[in-house]
Amino acid sequence: MRIVMAMMLHETNTFSPVPTPLRRFASGRDRPLAGQAAIAAFRGTGMALGAFIDLAEAAGAEIVLAVAGAASPSGPVDQGAYEDMCGLICEAVARGCDGIMLHLHGAMVTEQLEDGEGALLARLRKLAPNTPIGVALDMHANVYPAMIENADAVAGYQTYPHVDIYETGLRAGRPIIEMVQSGMRPAMAAGTLPLLAHVMRQASGDSPNREIQALCRRFEAEGALSASYFVGFPNADIRLAGASAVVVTRGDAAAAQAMRDEILDLAWRSRHDFLYQIEPLAEAIGRAQRLTEGPIVLLDHCDNAASGGTMDTMRVIEAILEAGLEDVIIFGVCDPDAVQRMVTAGVGQTLTLDLGGRSAMPSLGLAGRPISVTGRVRLISDGCYVNEGPMMRGATGYMGPTAVLDTGWVKIVVMSDQTEPFDMACFTSLGLDPRRSRYTMLKSKVHWRAGLGNFAKAVIDCAGEGVCTNEYAKLPFKNLRRPIFPIDMDMTRDPV
Repeated sequence: MRIVMAMMLHETNTFSPVPTPLRRFASGRDRPLAGQAAIAAFRGTGMALGAFIDLAEAAGAEIVLAVAGAASPSGPVDQGAYEDMCGLICEAVARGCDGIMLHLHGAMVTEQLEDGEGALLARLRKLAPNTPIGVALDMHANVYPAMIENADAVAGYQTYPHVDIYETGLRAGRPIIEMVQSGMRPAMAAGTLPLLAHVMRQASGDSPNREIQALCRRFEAEGALSASYFVGFPNADIRLAGASAVVVTRGDAAAAQAMRDEILDLAWRSRHDFLYQIEPLAEAIGRAQRLTEGPIVLLDHCDNAASGGTMDTMRVIEAILEAGLEDVIIFGVCDPDAVQRMVTAGVGQTLTLDLGGRSAMPSLGLAGRPISVTGRVRLISDGCYVNEGPMMRGATGYMGPTAVLDTGWVKIVVMSDQTEPFDMACFTSLGLDPRRSRYTMLKSKVHWRAGLGNFAKAVIDCAGEGVCTNEYAKLPFKNLRRPIFPIDMDMTRDPV
């Protein structure tokens, strides 16, 4: 048995000015890993590739890992980078295989394609018409018909924060092994909803997604090979951005359709619970000052790196500094120029920086606005760390060259590559411990809960600015299907 595997991950924020070249998929290298180097890097990790490798080795299969690329969310993927990775996958399949296992995101937009994953799968299906294809997708996938029409088994994460990536790999890969070994033919049913849920209301530990994901797990316990509800990624101006469901069974199409319909019906009935509103920034900072017990987490969620944020908007950081908050860790600011100035100055040196504000955001009509900060260079790092888990356990994280600026009251992590802080190793690799700091400001929405959520005594959402805004009225949608909830609040739902 010969199994071709690949990972090509990108969540595309079409409003983001951050470019997405091939190097962004390579974690500090010139190119993504492939072949035996990729197998060695991902074996034993909590990634879907780790699950694929375990499944294939247990079945005695030969493994061909064509490419393992994962880029932090940003703007549309460079077409050349996309073609490079797709070419490697197609070449591996063209040489012959018995099964294909892919870890894709499901919300990749390229410079020329709304549905990067569907286009890849269509190419693979043409090359290998009868070869089983299994796909693991992110919960934030914007599912297009081509993804379903050209795959045999699709499974999505059931947790947000995404702490079940390995398990999703198992749910996507097991049917492929079974198809190869026994000839089993699965049935798959999919459908979408005109629902653009606010990301800050999508956590799987909160209602209504908690109940929707519980329904999916119940269906799997009752015999479905996989049942997935995708909350979708809303910061993408593409036609089918939004929610969807996919159910896979052992050949029972009617059962798959019935389960799909029940999932979608529950999500639609719960649509108003996906709405999110936020208090003004000044009120949030004032409330933080009045709290007596820490640690307190402040979320600058409009500039979340894991939703395509530039990670250099300074509105919330400026409010923290102006309010005089003390004992604060800020993670962080993406500013390669400031990092280089700190590296040049050296550890222990004091300097004044124009920090952040490097990125203009034409889609929102915002210009970059740095702020002046004086502090001591506390630490300089290469920005590499290994995730402790539970999210992406064992996988290497990369912030690029990184430094910590200490004002005496506030410690600011300044990095060269956008990185969302969802693992304690982000901090410990820099000599920081948010469990011992009164305040920690994170450019994050929900993922921070994975590795950091157990220590916060209070969490305060801060109304910053950036391309990850939940205020859809600020996003200049042109291609999005209409009507869609909640932009069109009084709409009625069409049948699946």
